[in-house]
Amino acid sequence: MIEQRKNQRFELRLPVEVVRAGSAPAGFHGETLNLSSAGALVCSGRAVEIGEPVEYFITLPATADSGEVRLRCMGTVVRRDGESNFAVTLERYEFVRAVKVAHNGAAV
Repeated sequence: MIEQRKNQRFELRLPVEVVRAGSAPAGFHGETLNLSSAGALVCSGRAVEIGEPVEYFITLPATADSGEVRLRCMGTVVRRDGESNFAVTLERYEFVRAVKVAHNGAAV
């Protein structure tokens, strides 16, 4: 079979938090199995319906220079692979930097 994807996929296992599925809050976690500029394959342990809009966060690895960075994404479920894996588009996104907290409890 010839690969017909327009975007290269990368085998990346990154933490995912699904915060909204459809019009309801979701609040469950999983991880990416692969990721491209157009979407992700997510393993979550939870079923999400095809066609459902989702809001999700992908947590990127922290570096010595920066704290945790999360990618806030909006997309649509386009495929289910079994009971707990689903493919979701990456239609809109924004980078969200975690707020650092000083030892005294103040935001930095």
